[in-house]
Amino acid sequence: MAYALITGASSGIGKDISLLLSQKGYDLILVSRNIEKMQSLKNELNSEIKIISCDLSNINNFDKLISEIKGYDIKILVNNAGYGIHGLFNELDIKKELNMVNLNSLFPQMLLKHFVNDFFEKEDCYILNVCSSASFFSGPLMASYYASKNYLYSLSLAIYQELKMVNSKTNISVLCPGPVDTNFWNVANVNFQSKPISSEKVAKIAVNKMFKKKLIIIPEKKMRLAKFFSRFLSEKMLLKIVYNLQNKKKV
Repeated sequence: MAYALITGASSGIGKDISLLLSQKGYDLILVSRNIEKMQSLKNELNSEIKIISCDLSNINNFDKLISEIKGYDIKILVNNAGYGIHGLFNELDIKKELNMVNLNSLFPQMLLKHFVNDFFEKEDCYILNVCSSASFFSGPLMASYYASKNYLYSLSLAIYQELKMVNSKTNISVLCPGPVDTNFWNVANVNFQSKPISSEKVAKIAVNKMFKKKLIIIPEKKMRLAKFFSRFLSEKMLLKIVYNLQNKKKV
């Protein structure tokens, strides 16, 4: 059976997508820094599983990762790994921000470059880039995170159209959920007044829509409405709204 490569596979959306793809008969290549969690996940699955421990916030690890997957018949790429940092831009640690940009934007771009070429002559290949509803806005108090997700979102849409114009059999989807109940928000050091959507629900919707070749996947109705109605507001009004929302999330 063909393989699916999932980054950030040890927990949250990545773990739940891994479970679903395994149920559909795909063998898996799981990529994360946390070997213990990936090994635990491997024990839950019946597929052939390859585990790769790799820090994707360091783009110098790209060649090492590619060498480890050489020879595998990969037909699905899930760019899921990512994290956010909450706080005033001038107060955040620049090294942490740049590592975040590497993880959220640049390493996914490098994987996209590799697999768009690798998939070109194959049939029925899929790329799922896990972005965020943050992709649609500028985000005061999470400025670099929002920008990094917008980068991947915009890049994905452009590549989608390029592939369409050359009749490529590869499909690209972008997943743009609102807040999801994962460890992501512990890393970002924020909390919520309302309950986020579960990662299991997001993963189920994402996999279903990916195989239906949906371009933009927004799981929650409220986020679809937010995207639609945002076009009627000025940029200054949107910035104020996002700032107020982010300011309420401080731990």
